[in-house]
Amino acid sequence: MMGKKSYLATRAGGVTSDLISSDMKELVVAAKKLADHSVDAIKLRGLGFGTTFLEWVASFAAIYLLILDRTNWRTNILTGLLIPYIFFSLPSLIFNVFRGDVGKWIAFIAVILRLFFPRRFPDWLEMPAALILLIVVAPSLFASYVRSSWIGVVICLAIACYLLQEHIRASGGFRNSFTKAHGVSNSVGIIILVVYPAWALVLDIL
Repeated sequence: MMGKKSYLATRAGGVTSDLISSDMKELVVAAKKLADHSVDAIKLRGLGFGTTFLEWVASFAAIYLLILDRTNWRTNILTGLLIPYIFFSLPSLIFNVFRGDVGKWIAFIAVILRLFFPRRFPDWLEMPAALILLIVVAPSLFASYVRSSWIGVVICLAIACYLLQEHIRASGGFRNSFTKAHGVSNSVGIIILVVYPAWALVLDIL
């Protein structure tokens, strides 16, 4: 009888030990999975932050090139394409501000000046006014869906590639585009326009 009790106690202890060992293994596996998911999440957040940062940089680069075109960077390049590029790449924080009453007032004043006081409306304000007007009146299909989808990214990439090849052609070659007056800043600015949509499109595909 004592031997039977001892056998049952030993067996129960062995089962308990096996259960504890199995639970520990499951905990280790769960911890590894959690760590892997955490690493993946951190990587995705890092990539997302990189895309957001490039979006801001590309938008300001496009605005910079637009200012140059309106002042001392006169070329035959169709720089009017910078307007739709800015429209599709402008960060949502700024876009929503101009989409609201602020943009409506700016567009209203610009239209009044252009219609009734054309001599007091400088030429260099035409492009910025057109951008604000485009942001204000654009249908939700473009302002919301296209801007936030891969379609807007592809449009930005097509515009940037066209501007880059036109800039290189107008400069007389890739090397000249980095050696002529204002060549470095203009070339770097246009390359940034290409980098952002290319990076965003790759992440969207992955």
